[in-house]
Amino acid sequence: MPRNITLDFIRGLAILGILLLNIVGFALPSAAYLNPAWNGPPSVSDRWTWALLDLFAQVKFLTLFALLFGAGLQMLQPRGKAWLRARLTWLTLFGFIHAVFFWEGDILLDYGIIGLIAWRLIRDVPSTRTLFKTGALLYLIGVAVLVVFGLISSPEPSHSWLPGAAEVQYEALWKPAGGWEAVHNRLQSLSSSLLALGAQYGWQLAGLMMMGGALMRNGWLRGAFSQRHYRRMAALLLLLSAVIQIPSIVIQWQVQWAFRWCGFFLQAPRDLAAPLQSLGYAALCFGFWSQLARLKITRAICCAGRMALSNYLLQTLICSTLFYRFNLFMQLDRLQLLALVPAIWVINLIFSVLWLRYFRLGPMEWVWRKLTALGAGQSPKNSLPG
Repeated sequence: MPRNITLDFIRGLAILGILLLNIVGFALPSAAYLNPAWNGPPSVSDRWTWALLDLFAQVKFLTLFALLFGAGLQMLQPRGKAWLRARLTWLTLFGFIHAVFFWEGDILLDYGIIGLIAWRLIRDVPSTRTLFKTGALLYLIGVAVLVVFGLISSPEPSHSWLPGAAEVQYEALWKPAGGWEAVHNRLQSLSSSLLALGAQYGWQLAGLMMMGGALMRNGWLRGAFSQRHYRRMAALLLLLSAVIQIPSIVIQWQVQWAFRWCGFFLQAPRDLAAPLQSLGYAALCFGFWSQLARLKITRAICCAGRMALSNYLLQTLICSTLFYRFNLFMQLDRLQLLALVPAIWVINLIFSVLWLRYFRLGPMEWVWRKLTALGAGQSPKNSLPG
């Protein structure tokens, strides 16, 4: 099957966009990821940086990536169940290693685990419309569970939302130090993440993958509709998502990021809007592809999308080196971190373009494919990535 260059471009945008939020997870205590008031009232620049990223990026690129992951599961169905099982099992293992030994904010493990369930659902639901509706229902269940957690939670802020001074100091100690102390803490973080995956986030992730599979089936994510259709859909979806989100952003600012409201109830509008906004971004790409295809930067982003796994891990390598080896942890505010992101993007893009000039697959993509072939009982060719 020939590559869909537009999908490569959208995947590239997703993997680059994920860094907009992940860099906060690398550079600041974990509580700062969602709570700009983790260390007292935030500065004006922190407030506005948080608000703009919350509106345009928070959850959106992860959601877009999950939709594309589901689309990929649909495209890979002809490979057979042995191939898909092996591919997703290896992704789960990659994610476990990444989460325990490199960074606790890993998403690969979640995608691997839920993917092992979602690919069967995508395969076994014959009706495309039913597949999409079932995915949407699962996603809404995940949002509803989040609201239920808010109803039953204590009004007192958790340490993950508002840490004490000793907890912040300890995190600032073990992250740069690394070693077994860091592994121990990452294992604890991993256990909490897996509980959240089973109780709440897994519903949403499975739903997104199913919706992505359905949209690949009906041609929407293959660009099978007219440019006029995609432009109209982009305008509608992006407008609707803004209407849903802006009031919750304003309220969070007004209540000063109070735990019970902002940790649960006011997360729900963002989660509800995320699939709409993510599909709106995709529709913009399809709707204006004739213009985008003429830009040199587009080719570079396509290359980054073809090497999404390698670039995701490269971002971890760059950020962990910057913040844990060069003592930049907790030294920069949100706006300063945002200013660093384009420099890392440039590294991602240059690496991708140069690598694909000589090889057909990214380095981790090549390893993943070889291990998948072995796991599926096939004989991989003894060849280099090219």
